[in-house]
Amino acid sequence: MSAAPIRSVAILGGGTAGWMTAAALSKALSAQGVAIALIESDAIGTIGVGEATIPTIHWFNQLIGLDEAAFMAETGATWKLGIEFRGWQGEGSAYFHPFGTYGLPGDAQMLPHRLIRAWNGGHALDIEQFSLTTQMARAGVFARSNGDPRSLLSTLGHAYHFDAGLYAAFLRRMAEERGVRRHEGRVTRIEQDGQTGFIQALTTERGERVAADLFIDCSGLGGLLIEGQMHAGFEDWSHWLPCDSAWAAPTAADAAPPLYTTATAAQAGWRWRIPLQHRVGNGYVFSSKFQDAEAARSDLLAAIGTPTADPRLIRFTPGRRRQAWIGNVVAIGLSSGFLEPLESTSIHLIQTGIGKLLSLFPRQDCAALLAEQYNRVFAQEMEDVRDFLVLHYHFTKGRNEPMWQACQAADLPATLAYKVDHFVGSGRLMLRQEDLFRDASWFAVMTGQGLRAQGHNPMLDSMSAADNLRHLDAVRAAIAKSAAQLQGAR
Repeated sequence: MSAAPIRSVAILGGGTAGWMTAAALSKALSAQGVAIALIESDAIGTIGVGEATIPTIHWFNQLIGLDEAAFMAETGATWKLGIEFRGWQGEGSAYFHPFGTYGLPGDAQMLPHRLIRAWNGGHALDIEQFSLTTQMARAGVFARSNGDPRSLLSTLGHAYHFDAGLYAAFLRRMAEERGVRRHEGRVTRIEQDGQTGFIQALTTERGERVAADLFIDCSGLGGLLIEGQMHAGFEDWSHWLPCDSAWAAPTAADAAPPLYTTATAAQAGWRWRIPLQHRVGNGYVFSSKFQDAEAARSDLLAAIGTPTADPRLIRFTPGRRRQAWIGNVVAIGLSSGFLEPLESTSIHLIQTGIGKLLSLFPRQDCAALLAEQYNRVFAQEMEDVRDFLVLHYHFTKGRNEPMWQACQAADLPATLAYKVDHFVGSGRLMLRQEDLFRDASWFAVMTGQGLRAQGHNPMLDSMSAADNLRHLDAVRAAIAKSAAQLQGAR
């Protein structure tokens, strides 16, 4: 006989991860009468620097029924069309990672090969002229995709910058309206079944006992349940990603916020700049092995000027839990692992954790096969993002600081080396259907980091080199015309 259905869920921890989970579960499970509780303590701070997102945020916002206009007003959100990387190929260098595709509609996979063929033929074409999203970002003009696969507007993509604390508060109101019950206080007692190892109940310092069938650990980097009780283990990726600390500080808002995040390479890491409606989020992600905290703090303040609040120091270890689901405990957010926000993936990893949980939602026995599948997909996803981040660090040129030299000398993960070898050899991007970052993202960053493909897809050889150039000229002209029309219409 099948085990009984889940009748109650307890979420340990609030913040972005906890309230995203509460909002999604309350939406998905409300018709089934599942009781959802969330335990958090006002005395425990949240990291709250995950203010930049990638376009997958649209899936989550639709899932929970979020109204975009209300969300943007409540969270101080601004539009985000991509990320500009400054100084990663030496001082004064810059390249842009756009959200959206290169070229004309339907040309996302072949346009990179057309450019590679032209570059290898000695033609210095500017990659930015072949991305409508990049052109709009540079012009400071927002436009959204119109969904028509025949239109150039379909090549556009966007996400948001927003205040993570205000986002959590916004989601909390949504969740509580749907019946989620919040319990205030630190957890002081954890009851665990001696035979199954399942968590049975959590008791707060106020004496409230919260029993549940399923527990979601959103307790942050420490992983109170997944690590403290279930002993998941941790896979440390510091040998590939050396940064283990960050200073974060806000400054006054821009009069005209740019439509992109900025990531600027620095002595022992990189600085972020995220423009919101009401302030600018700034930070310096650095390696404590190569720069002490006070020197890093001074470097951040020298770069940003006078902050509107004291800088906060965050410590972390890059890597992932060896298991994110054990028994009846599922870790979501920082409790499952940490990857620095270089490509704004923190909130994405929260929402995909939620998505995987919903697709594999268990009965009360929490069948081991479900956890096995969750952990397999989780590990693959984390490793895919890790490889994309390592791509930035390893191929940095024009920086001679010790940390950057160490990154350049480090061996690549085998999975990343495979992608790099294919790209350099033939211009091909070896991606799986489920990979988060698609052709345009890998092409933008590989090209921006100085990788040059030696060959192109031979399917292009059916046309002459001159015809290839004429095609590229037509693409460039079409994008320039569309960009001018959108700028004139604002």
